[in-house]
Amino acid sequence: MQRRGQGAIRKWSLGASLCLVTALSGCGDNALFAEGGFFAGRSAPVPLEQLDAATIFQRGEAALAANDPEEAAALFVEVERLHPYSEWASRGLIMAAFSYHAATDYENARIAAQRFLDFYPGEEDAAYAQFLLALSYYDQIDQVGRDQGITFQALQALREVIERYPDSEYAQDAILRFDLAFDHLAGKEMEIGRYYLRQQHYAAAINRFRVVVEQFQTTSHTPEALMRLVEAYLALGLTEEAQTAGAILGYNYQSSPFYDDAFRQLTGQDLAPDAAGEGWLRDIWRQTVRGDWL
Repeated sequence: MQRRGQGAIRKWSLGASLCLVTALSGCGDNALFAEGGFFAGRSAPVPLEQLDAATIFQRGEAALAANDPEEAAALFVEVERLHPYSEWASRGLIMAAFSYHAATDYENARIAAQRFLDFYPGEEDAAYAQFLLALSYYDQIDQVGRDQGITFQALQALREVIERYPDSEYAQDAILRFDLAFDHLAGKEMEIGRYYLRQQHYAAAINRFRVVVEQFQTTSHTPEALMRLVEAYLALGLTEEAQTAGAILGYNYQSSPFYDDAFRQLTGQDLAPDAAGEGWLRDIWRQTVRGDWL
């Protein structure tokens, strides 16, 4: 259960506890069941339409406590639907988003979170709603070998948290997840590039590794991408490009085992890491020396 969800439950659970105690004592106006009190086993439940917002909300909390997030979500949605102008409406909506996410119903979690942002953009829980929306994408990111369209959506939603709510308690978590999602995209390019390299489709492999070096240079995959460029360019006989890739790798990641591998490949052909020739890698080298992209 996410940190904010727990806080929300704690924040609004006192009323539920009081209602339960009152119901057990047989004195409450908001009894959880129909006439006859808590122990009236044959009484029909009161229709939700006849209950006030607080009571429906409390039932949602009880469903969460019973580890039934699907039922909880349905109840929290009813709070907002049946009592749209009450003080409980926004609470029900944010808790519906939380409950849907807990039930791994990511599509409905997004819908509820976005609805909250549309109708209650100025409320305190807006940052959490945006974070939940981002999580609904992020938690669907699978292994890097699959389509990563969902990763782009996660990145966009996480960026919204970071930029719109920089002082919120979710900003740092969003930054961390953003970096991990970004790393996933680079990993996708690397996996495809390695496949092409194994198939000896060197030009196609180089294009994938180039994407990592140019667009994902801050990720953990950049040292390997540069080493693979050395390998691919040497296979094509393009020694100047291979030397330049090795020079960039040595300048930035000399302690990396990927540099050791690239250095062995180059010296095995009587070459050394060196910024030679012109082309896109030479531009990267100039940027590296100036520190523009580090």
